[in-house]
Amino acid sequence: MTPATYRKFGKGEVIRYGIAPSPLGFLLVAATEQGLCRVCLAPEKAELEALIQEEFAQATLQPADTQLQQWLQQLIDYLGGKLTTLDLPCDMRGTAFQMQVWQALKNIPWGTTVSYGDLAAAINNPKAIRAVGSACGANPVALVIPCHRVVRQDGDLGGYRWGIDRKQALLKLETPSLS
Repeated sequence: MTPATYRKFGKGEVIRYGIAPSPLGFLLVAATEQGLCRVCLAPEKAELEALIQEEFAQATLQPADTQLQQWLQQLIDYLGGKLTTLDLPCDMRGTAFQMQVWQALKNIPWGTTVSYGDLAAAINNPKAIRAVGSACGANPVALVIPCHRVVRQDGDLGGYRWGIDRKQALLKLETPSLS
């Protein structure tokens, strides 16, 4: 999906989506023909229904097909501790800087964390710590792009778009020694 199409609420796009219960609440996955364009969590299914209707108000929304159901199940398996890696196609839009941060996030190994400063240094922009945090918050495909693996320099969890409790649960899932 081009940035212009996204700004037009997905006008002209066909977006398939599915919502299912997961260990961390309800999970929504949405995809274009190119891959996942949205992955998010919420305590209520209705909240996710409203989000997808609003974000892609001009798109043709369709129920999940077999492929998307498989991707949804992979994410549920990941949240249930059955998978340690996710290799799913993504169709994301963002600035060049955001794309650079999101690519760096994919390189953080399962079960480890880095600081926002470490991530800024990894993209050769060590002064962009706050911008890295903003890019993490703008991540459209949480879990697939593991922004939950970024913490503050002092080890504090910092923020998380889907709630600090979910971030803590994800890190606990990935670090059995924290159990």
